[in-house]
Amino acid sequence: MLTSSRAAGLVAGYLADLAVGDPRRGHPVAAFGRAADALVRRMHADSRARGATYAGVCVGGAVGAGALAHAATARSPLARAVVTAAATWAVLGGTGLAGEGAAMARLLEAGDVDGARERLPHLCGRDPAGLDEKDLARAATESIAENTSDAVVAPLLWGAVAGVPGLLGYRALNTLDAMVGHRTPRHRRFGWASARGDDAANLAPARVSALAAAACAPVVGGRGADALRVWRRDGGKHPSPNAGPVEAAFAGALDVRLGGVNRYAGATEDRGTLGDGRTPGVADLRRAVRLSRAVGAVAVAVAAVWAGRRG
Repeated sequence: MLTSSRAAGLVAGYLADLAVGDPRRGHPVAAFGRAADALVRRMHADSRARGATYAGVCVGGAVGAGALAHAATARSPLARAVVTAAATWAVLGGTGLAGEGAAMARLLEAGDVDGARERLPHLCGRDPAGLDEKDLARAATESIAENTSDAVVAPLLWGAVAGVPGLLGYRALNTLDAMVGHRTPRHRRFGWASARGDDAANLAPARVSALAAAACAPVVGGRGADALRVWRRDGGKHPSPNAGPVEAAFAGALDVRLGGVNRYAGATEDRGTLGDGRTPGVADLRRAVRLSRAVGAVAVAVAAVWAGRRG
């Protein structure tokens, strides 16, 4: 019964994200980020060991809070479902992601390239200076693909496997990766544990996301076989073991070409060429948002079935 409560809570939390999205103020993930940022200022050192301790404290605290909630609702299926729903809503970012993609598309459709450059950091860490309309559309499309896995599929799957502790622990780790996981001189060693932990946590979800993108390709006029072919051929070209499969599958499903040379905080990175099609435009960005929504729907169905069968 409690396992069924987990499935019901995941679905309810997913629907809550669809209905209301993220709060403008007081978001729980933002509160965690502020606390983690305060701690990093106290703990930072050019040391992998110190960084691993930092990650352990932050993620362990989140998992511990989830475990307390799990234990407190052990005798009440309704309470377990409500707590799971609240945690799922708090950690999901599907509606916010789709909203940012749509906002970028509106700016580009209006010809407001400067406004789109200002908006891009809401989606990714790429340096927007000098990017033209096509570059901005590609950057946003790639971010939609990658974050569909990170912000939608992965938390749902971790929630299915490990309940509230899995939901909170995954989101904590993913947030730390965004904060300190980049290979900047300051965080190259300190953020190593956060980055590698996030890679490990996303290995399975990224591949589920790629499979779901292939299954949903007809929703955006694509072919699942093309998504699988591009994933198999190009997924390994990307420097990230998890972003590569997802972005490649999206590229094949949308029949666009993603990847290439990008700039991050003054550093240049070649992310390989993913796909055979055209350079994505604004219409393709909107199609990517629709594909992201469809992948999220598949993910919540998979998560609910998995949670309902466990135990």
